[in-house]
Amino acid sequence: MITRFADPSDLDLLVPLFDGYRQFYDQSSDITAVQTFLTARLERIDSVIIIAIDGMRAVGFTQLYPTFSSVSLQSFYILNDLYVDPHSRNQKVGEMLLLHAQKFATTKNLKGLALETAHDNRAHKLYERLGWIKEESFHHYFWSTNK
Repeated sequence: MITRFADPSDLDLLVPLFDGYRQFYDQSSDITAVQTFLTARLERIDSVIIIAIDGMRAVGFTQLYPTFSSVSLQSFYILNDLYVDPHSRNQKVGEMLLLHAQKFATTKNLKGLALETAHDNRAHKLYERLGWIKEESFHHYFWSTNK
């Protein structure tokens, strides 16, 4: 199994995996919308997608979005998506993707990586084992245009 940066030639591998990720979060399957979304991300290079491949099959991915810290005057990335195909779980795919993302951040000399996750996400122990620090001193808020 390998992890590597995805490019537009990986769309056929990524689209079904990404659609499965969305369904995991109770979204309806929409292959066309997923293809459009991922094509835009990859062509505009406004995110970094790391893909895990086992043989000829994509088994997981993570997607990182760039942002900035005005206080520290540094760039960092938000690890927005992390997904492993259900048939490939418990095989260290998530760990490999996280380590690849961490290496990317180190190589790019970024401030770091940020992520948010549900309180009941089973990956908490993995994050902490890989050196992620649970933020206790901030509250996270979200304002929505969908009232």
